[in-house]
Amino acid sequence: MKKVKKAIAGLVICVLLVVLGVLLVQRLFPMRYMDEIERYAQTYDLPVELVCAVIHTESRFRSEVQSAAGAVGLMQIMQITADWGAVELAVPDYRFDRMVEPALNIQIGCWYLRRLIDQYGVEETALAAYNAGSGNVSNWLAEARYSADGRNLNEIPFGETARYVEKVARNRQIYRILLAVRERLPQSLGGI
Repeated sequence: MKKVKKAIAGLVICVLLVVLGVLLVQRLFPMRYMDEIERYAQTYDLPVELVCAVIHTESRFRSEVQSAAGAVGLMQIMQITADWGAVELAVPDYRFDRMVEPALNIQIGCWYLRRLIDQYGVEETALAAYNAGSGNVSNWLAEARYSADGRNLNEIPFGETARYVEKVARNRQIYRILLAVRERLPQSLGGI
């Protein structure tokens, strides 16, 4: 009888640790707005884990956040980019104050990220441009000390941008794992 009680207690402890682990992961690496993320990732041919990683790095999935520089929303879109995207995408009833709306922010953010990837042909370079601006990145690519081939950045001269690209890469790996786990969990368990 003691062995059965110990086994049950051990099982209960294991279940509690798993539940606490899942809750901690959900807190540290949220996966909100997944319908919108999956829709616009597919629309703009982007990996879902990349979009999640950019959102996590930019805003930690907080839709109402605004940076000191004026970037807004989940994907931290600047007004000039939002205005351009809204025209290109023919967004009805567009106003910049709508960029706190998750669906619109994700749509324009994914559109812009796809444009940068197409422009530079290298995802890491595109991410540097997403953070530092394409003018800065184009200048860096033209300088031999930063780029040997005009496509890849050997060095990113802005420390903030270098750290940003590293964070997105690290967060992307985490979201790749979380999305794989989420696909394998039955919906009845609520996923991650």
